Amino acid sequence: MPHSTPLPPFAAIVVAAGKGLRAGQAAPKQFVPWHGKPVVRHSVEALLEAGAAPIVVAIAQDAEKQAHEALTGLDGYELVAGGETRQQSVANALEHLEAVAPQSVLIHDAARPALPRAVIARLLAALADHAGAIPVLPVVDSLAIAGDGVMTGSADRARLRRVQTPQAFRFGPILAAHRRWQGPRDAGDDAQVLRAAGGVVALVEGDEALKKLTVAEDFVSERPAIRTGMGFDVHRLAPGEELWLGGLRIPHDKGLAGHSDADVVLHALVDALLGAIGAGDIGTHFPPSDHQWKGAPSSRFVEHAVKLVSAAGYAIGNVDLTVICEAPKIGPHREAMRASIARLLAADPERVSVKATTTEGLGPTGRGEGIAAQAVATLIGKDRS
Repeated sequence: MPHSTPLPPFAAIVVAAGKGLRAGQAAPKQFVPWHGKPVVRHSVEALLEAGAAPIVVAIAQDAEKQAHEALTGLDGYELVAGGETRQQSVANALEHLEAVAPQSVLIHDAARPALPRAVIARLLAALADHAGAIPVLPVVDSLAIAGDGVMTGSADRARLRRVQTPQAFRFGPILAAHRRWQGPRDAGDDAQVLRAAGGVVALVEGDEALKKLTVAEDFVSERPAIRTGMGFDVHRLAPGEELWLGGLRIPHDKGLAGHSDADVVLHALVDALLGAIGAGDIGTHFPPSDHQWKGAPSSRFVEHAVKLVSAAGYAIGNVDLTVICEAPKIGPHREAMRASIARLLAADPERVSVKATTTEGLGPTGRGEGIAAQAVATLIGKDRS
């Protein structure tokens, strides 16, 4: 919805060149989904909506493809290679902006995806009287000065503030300040760089929504507590084949023909696990056309799916499997099958259910032409498991 009061013209820099290791994600946190979109996309969209032009996104040297994918469909942004530190990344982005020499620039960390327009407005208004402005919040907890594991003093929280981004600056002074920076190898933020050059930094009211995504829990809390996936598979019985079900070789006069060792139970289980995290199906990860999987043990597919489940922030809640066949009888093998599947899932056997049924002589499984299996997997967010 358009805003009635336009903001003064400004450019923006989004710093997205870090590795984000503390977030415990499979990719740098700025490219990880959060509230349905990659983290970096949230702030770029908010800045575009506020009228920022241009927007320069500072990224790692090898992250161009990831950045374009995260920002696909958006216009008005440019990519620039960052440096070894945040300060160097910002400096590179400022040098890139020199060609257009905007009057004002906002410098924002991609790890703060929720960016209220009201904060942007307050920052830009403060630049009428100051070379820089930053959003801050009060410190609500008591503070202790620590030394050697004990409290050595206290600090007056009334004089302290929590600093957020974006931080706003008149373009000329902040560019000059970064060029002159001789402080520590990396500056804590751009306000420190401006102050070191003699600039005055105004404080404006921040917003709790600007919370920084830092650790894995910041992402896990955005996931549903429980996710469920379903899987189904069927394979033809054929002479001369081994019969593998649930990771066990079961004596029978026929075996299952098909992908890998054709373990129909594990195939259904893999599809249930992948489905629960929205990661496609077994054919996506292990296509039947790829000859390297011919005769491969299906346990490898389960192990792969379990790793993806863990990387997505979930643990196995329970799995429920049903084998559909006339023969062989599953009952004598049920407990061994449960134990086998539990080992593959690194879960307690009590979290694995194996059942069997027939189709009363109806259909391909009823005629003994094949065996089918269905699986339901329930996953629990790791902070709740």
